[in-house]
Amino acid sequence: MHQIDAQVAQTPAQRQIGLMHRREMPQHEGMLFVFEQPSVQCFWMKNTLIPLTAAFVADDGSIVNLVDMQPLSEESHCSERPVRYVLEMNQGWFDKRRIGAGYRLAGSFFQTR
Repeated sequence: MHQIDAQVAQTPAQRQIGLMHRREMPQHEGMLFVFEQPSVQCFWMKNTLIPLTAAFVADDGSIVNLVDMQPLSEESHCSERPVRYVLEMNQGWFDKRRIGAGYRLAGSFFQTR
């Protein structure tokens, strides 16, 4: 089991700012983006200074796919299917823990079915 201290970005303004302009982030911290409806979510790294991995997460907490994103890039990275959640962590965090697609996250946001 791994504990993540995630800031939540659930308003449009919070989601727009995300982790921009931060120079570092502790390894156990991240940001959980929460959307009103599941849809294909796409992220980029303009104005984001640290390399991140985005986990695109379904309503039940299962990771649909992971993408590594490079700082200051305008390349778009999208979920493979509609999701309501995206968890951004420091790049390498998921790999070091052997967490990948299909792994299920637990927490108050995720509904078990």
